[in-house]
Parts: sequence; C-alpha cells; structure tokens
Amino acid sequence: MKCRFEGEELVLASHNRGKAKELLDLLQPLGIRVLLAADLGLPEPEEGADTYIGNASLKAQHAALASGKPALADDSGLAIAALGGAPGIYSARWAGPEKDFNKAMDRVLQELGSSQDRNAEFVCALSLAWPDGHTENVEARVKGTILREKRGSKGFGYDPIFLPHQESRSFGEMTWEEKLPLTHRYAAFEKLKKIVFRDIDGTD
Repeated sequence: MKCRFEGEELVLASHNRGKAKELLDLLQPLGIRVLLAADLGLPEPEEGADTYIGNASLKAQHAALASGKPALADDSGLAIAALGGAPGIYSARWAGPEKDFNKAMDRVLQELGSSQDRNAEFVCALSLAWPDGHTENVEARVKGTILREKRGSKGFGYDPIFLPHQESRSFGEMTWEEKLPLTHRYAAFEKLKKIVFRDIDGTD
C-alpha cells in the first residue's frame, strides 16, 4: 500500500551540499518545512547496501528514526558502460575521504583512456521514510556520454565530464536553473511526487 506524505515538515538526510540544494529547490514549491540532517546533528550512516535504493533507504530510515519525523534521502552515482557500470554506487568513494571530485574525474578519464564507448548515465534513488519504518522508493536515470576532458566549472561532482544526450553543453557548463530539469534527481523527484506528495495546486 502506498503511503502519502501529509505532514508539514520533513528531514532532508543529505550531507552533500550540491544534492541538498537541488532537493531543497525541488521541495520548495510544495510548501513543506525542510530540516537538514546536518543542522539537527544527525550523523551520516555508513552506506553498506549494494544498490542505490538500498543506500537511500538506509539513510532515510536512519534519519527518520533519529528525528521522529519523515525523512528524505538520496543515493546517486555515475555509471559508465565501458567501466562495467563503475564507479556506480562507489562514485563518492572515488573522490576519496577529502571528497575531491577533480581527482575522481581524472580517474574516470584515465581509466576510459581512448575508449570509443563513452556511454554513461547518472542514476538517482530517492527514499522517503517514516518513523514507523515504512518507506517509498523510486529510481531514475539520465543518459549521456563522458567527455574527453572537463568542461565548465559549475555544478558539482562529475558534472564537468558528463554530456547529457541531446545537449551541446556538459552539466558543468550549465547554470543551476538550466541543469536541474535535466537531472536524474529531478526525474526521480517527479516520480516520488506522484506517489507521496500532493500536487503543487493542493489536489490529489
């Protein structure tokens, strides 16, 4: 049975500034008061699952139980065909403990080398969890190609090397407003909104 969100506030269980900003922008039109896990002093749990949805659900449930409020969490990554889907769920780990995504992008470009297969996709799983243990999960993907060099300094993560299909600019070359509707996070949120959130105009 699907569960609808009927409250007035939720916890956003993300400690990643870029992800948090995108999700805050997506939630803002719904008029929901959003509390950040970092501001509540909630630690980020270890991501021990082997799927995006597994990790997102783990983070959401952890925040929901700790706060006593519904919690929304994201797990996302870059899956590259020629690398067997890597870095995938380990996308953040490729950036190391210092979260240096320039280093992570350099590794991607080095491992791809001169490969002609540059196909890739950004994947996003969103999980909304309630303190009683119920969760609603969705996943979305945005296809594109890996460039041969970084382009642009906007966005975050792997954005400067990802060229979405049907576009001439990398995510790193787009403004925030241009990029957001094209992202995997936007696509996943649209799925979740249809399941658990009331429409922006207040109708079911």
